[in-house]
Amino acid sequence: MDDPRQQPSVKTAPVKIRPEIASAAAYRQGRPAPIGGFKLSSNEVPFAPLPSVVAAIEGAAESINRYPDSSAADLVRRLAALNHVDDDQIAVGPGSISVLRQLITAVAVPGDEIVYAWRSFEGYPSVVTLNGATSVQVPLTDDGRHDLDAMLDAITDRTRAVLLCSPNNPTGTTLTHDEVERFVASAPRDVLIVIDEAYTEFVRDEDAVNGIAIIADHRNVVTLRTLSKAYGLAGLRVGYAVGDPIVIAAVRASGLPFELTTATIEAAKAALDAREELDERLEILVSRRNQIEAGLVDQGWQVHESQGNFVWLPTGDQTESAAEILEGHGIIARVFPEGIRVTVGERQSIEPLLSATAEIVRGLEN
Repeated sequence: MDDPRQQPSVKTAPVKIRPEIASAAAYRQGRPAPIGGFKLSSNEVPFAPLPSVVAAIEGAAESINRYPDSSAADLVRRLAALNHVDDDQIAVGPGSISVLRQLITAVAVPGDEIVYAWRSFEGYPSVVTLNGATSVQVPLTDDGRHDLDAMLDAITDRTRAVLLCSPNNPTGTTLTHDEVERFVASAPRDVLIVIDEAYTEFVRDEDAVNGIAIIADHRNVVTLRTLSKAYGLAGLRVGYAVGDPIVIAAVRASGLPFELTTATIEAAKAALDAREELDERLEILVSRRNQIEAGLVDQGWQVHESQGNFVWLPTGDQTESAAEILEGHGIIARVFPEGIRVTVGERQSIEPLLSATAEIVRGLEN
């Protein structure tokens, strides 16, 4: 049943269900596009898998009667080399959100607090709730950025982790290296600081934080990265954490065996080997992002300069009508109470997107 109002009451459940689980909402996936339209709701790359990735998956199919390497040792070695760290500083899992769940499991018990900006990635509340911890949400600033001073003030003796999302999903804003350095230096050393960099490959701001550089000097910092976005493996789910070996050992211990399939591991290795092709695709998407943002500015939008593969439309209380206009132009975007996030997608989607946003602006002005 899709309507939460039609969900069975926990009082009628045949077994005892944790109250926080019974009241939790399932993750809301981006809607598919209609025929002839564009799905710009899930921040997926619009390109088909690289031939080398497809070949790796086909090759892996010959051994699916065997369990995969539970440690994904070869993939871990490649990720360590990519990020210039040691193998014992890498933990892999089925998507960075799963690795984040392992991190929270490793540090938090029921009643502990996890601090993060809001609005940010929709998966955060679920991860915190599933671990029995308590979310402490700190509102973004008016320009869609983390309010780091307020986040510091929100830390208590019950805080076990702080989540920093850069670029922030859905607003696209980044934290600077200096900002994060000051934040980490001011936060208690026994509080885990997680820098979620799911969109780091799309960043072109030279001042933006690079989590790998931060963890070199701070043992309580872990950065999260993924192969779902820039690497185009959203359908296979590969994410990883980089951090202190002791913290990473705890992350690994919090995972389940065989979470990455053989096909997933081989596809990830092939994607990492195709760096030149990846870079070409990244530059195409960054160029399209810049084209869309320039068009929005020309229309009068007050947009935050995005560093992800998406743009943020601050539609406020006109969000519902704006989403209807987008859909009327064949654009399915991700709708939030405060605004709309639109993925940078196919080249052919740009014209109908900008036509729709021009119509929205006219409506906002009336």
